[in-house]
Amino acid sequence: MQIWMTLALALQILSALVMIGLVLIQHGKGADMGASFGSGASGSLFGASGSANFLSRSTAVCATLFFVSTLLIGVMSDAGSRTREATGGSVLDRPAEAASAPAVPAIPAVVPQTPPAPAVVVPEAEPPSASAPAGAAASAVIPK
Repeated sequence: MQIWMTLALALQILSALVMIGLVLIQHGKGADMGASFGSGASGSLFGASGSANFLSRSTAVCATLFFVSTLLIGVMSDAGSRTREATGGSVLDRPAEAASAPAVPAIPAVVPQTPPAPAVVVPEAEPPSASAPAGAAASAVIPK
């Protein structure tokens, strides 16, 4: 199946390149229009009305090959997807495996930094000792 897909893809690329080349070397229908007005050329206004020449027929054949190969690639890729469904589906259908590292956002969020609040030291009151007078115990407390 893979060889047919490769051949269809090669046919599509080759026919596209040949078709591009054929279109570029063809003589356009509007090319005689400017010459007929200014220089008195004998061509008609919209080009020759005779039968199609070799280049236009070759372009049509290349376009047909291009579209047939495109349809063939589409049908073969659809058949390949049915085979994948039978064997377990697509990678997108399976649940995600656990990552070894946590996800880190690409742009970290900007959080304004506030300075920490100053620590308030509250002096602890010592129980008055029995030997010291009551007024001396209150003056002996030293704040930290």
